[in-house]
Amino acid sequence: MSLPDDTETETEIQTNADIETRADIVLCPDGPMLVRGQAVIEDADGTQHATTRPVSAVCRCGRTSRAPWCDGTHKLIADGARSST
Repeated sequence: MSLPDDTETETEIQTNADIETRADIVLCPDGPMLVRGQAVIEDADGTQHATTRPVSAVCRCGRTSRAPWCDGTHKLIADGARSST
């Protein structure tokens, strides 16, 4: 006896929800935080941003125009003025 399409889809969704996701974090010296894998980044205002790429660069200098994502501005800041938190 075959199951109706709706039942098969519901089972598939339940199986996918049980998969554990994990992100790897790499702090680049004088640069961004690289996030590999699925993650949710919360900015200073409490807004949550889901990663959409295999590797996402999160700003640590605080000067990006695309917060919370890195736009490369850290490369223009003098070494002593970087706040990399």
